[in-house]
Amino acid sequence: MPYQPGKPIETLARETGLVDIIKLASNENPLGMSEKAKDAALQAVSRAYFYPDGGCYELKQALSQFYRVPADRFTIGNGSENNLEIIAKALMLPGEEAVISQYTFATIPLVLQSVGAKLITVPTNHWEVDCDAFLAAINRDTKMIFIVNPNNPTGTYLTRHNMERILKTVSPETWIVVDEAYNEYIDVPDYADALPYLQDYSNLIITRTFSKIYGLAGLRVGYTLSHPMVADILNRARLPFNVNLVGAAAAVAALQDQTFVRESKRVNDEGKKQLMAGFTKLNLNFIPSVGNFLTVNVGDAQAVYQKLLAKGVIVRPLNAYGMPEFVRISIGTTAQNARLLSCLESEV
Repeated sequence: MPYQPGKPIETLARETGLVDIIKLASNENPLGMSEKAKDAALQAVSRAYFYPDGGCYELKQALSQFYRVPADRFTIGNGSENNLEIIAKALMLPGEEAVISQYTFATIPLVLQSVGAKLITVPTNHWEVDCDAFLAAINRDTKMIFIVNPNNPTGTYLTRHNMERILKTVSPETWIVVDEAYNEYIDVPDYADALPYLQDYSNLIITRTFSKIYGLAGLRVGYTLSHPMVADILNRARLPFNVNLVGAAAAVAALQDQTFVRESKRVNDEGKKQLMAGFTKLNLNFIPSVGNFLTVNVGDAQAVYQKLLAKGVIVRPLNAYGMPEFVRISIGTTAQNARLLSCLESEV
């Protein structure tokens, strides 16, 4: 089954004639992008008749300065999906084994299947990665493991202790890919940011994105951090112009506007409290999340999804993940959250 993204606002408007629609389905930043990023994108449009810099030199330099990591460790991609695809294509052969956790980001099994990988899925423990079971599933035939941290769609995270167990236990011959799309939203003390481990583990590959807190989802810019020799392989595997000129310019400016990032996190933190309080009042069980979304048990998710669509509210039913009672709800502005809760109150 192909990946099913959140329903676009334009599609719902065409289907229903509704004009007042809010989308809380795809974990986008409700504040949009920063003004600095928007200005940079608009300026770049005037040069859009040129091919982009295929090596994304300026963006790599900006990321290098921001993270204090050499520029030769970066590979730039057309969003996280492209980065994950490049990794699988470059480093896996048909029939080789890859280990993932249950309920992981749906793009990952799709890209692995596209290269003919043999997929091993490890059941979770209370929605979290079961580290003991995960390690038990890894053997000498395991070519790659994927960890989504925090996980989408559950919002749960791998602790520093368990990340270190995995890094220390897994063979150096096995690739460890950690997707950290929501990294900037997290401030829990035991969260395992993978970046500090990059220096010591040459088999570690980290993917991040400008689609979430930076608000550039429609411009499709993501990046990978890895050992320089791995980055060289990944850069050889990607298409020459996989990142467009406008997106790259906006990403450079977005990275330099950390005031916007802090404001986005503040809005998200307050919105999360608002939604959790609302779900509790409605007696709806939800999975505690460290990202910019909450996954909620609403009974018949598909039915509730359709009823919310009729009210102009788009959420994400999770049938495709084997979670037919759950919807994933992106955290919006105060007004958007209030509207969602009001609509839910009459439907559950």
